[in-house]
Amino acid sequence: MTVPATRPITVALVDDYDVVLMGLAHMFDQYQDRVTVTQIDARTPVDETVDIVMYDSFAQPETDQKEVAALVSNPRARRVVVYTWNFQPELVESARGHGVHGYLSKTLPAAELVSALESIHAGEEIVSAPQRRAGSALGLDWPGRTEGITDRESEILALITQGKSNADVAALTYLSPNTVKSYIRSIYRKIHVTSRTQAVLWGVAHGFTPDQRRIEHWRVGV
Repeated sequence: MTVPATRPITVALVDDYDVVLMGLAHMFDQYQDRVTVTQIDARTPVDETVDIVMYDSFAQPETDQKEVAALVSNPRARRVVVYTWNFQPELVESARGHGVHGYLSKTLPAAELVSALESIHAGEEIVSAPQRRAGSALGLDWPGRTEGITDRESEILALITQGKSNADVAALTYLSPNTVKSYIRSIYRKIHVTSRTQAVLWGVAHGFTPDQRRIEHWRVGV
């Protein structure tokens, strides 16, 4: 249920990839009377309290909940929301156990996402119903999208570019090893490479390396 606010909700976005954050920020453009994106640049000091910190899980170690716990512990974050398409029960329960106030799906259209954030700001805990194999919401962006790489493929290529093995990628994305291999073959075809080394070099040249650890910017005391 949408809860009317007397002022726009202030939201800080956390992820290591500029293009991902900019796409998410642009989703809120037509809702500026309801949501104000206060920060996407980790070079700006955290000197004000925000209503919601929104943690985008793109190419992040979702199996390591220390990052989520660090956000929840920061007194400048009134509410913390995980924004993801991974809805394995153990991930959801772990995040909730660390105190997140929302676990929202990247499949949500912008209007539904804004309504969910308003409800979370008003005190509700919102966990999206997962949509199996659904693509990300219209308006989101990710590295390689203009080259025809899907959001799932982009995350896998980002993890490979970070030096992760196939087994690491499978564990981090909760995909089977065979599914990961299938995605990698598709990625190779789209970027016209034939080896992992070539894929990593292509990834480095096309924005698949993290810009910086924005999560560090939100740790208590930073």
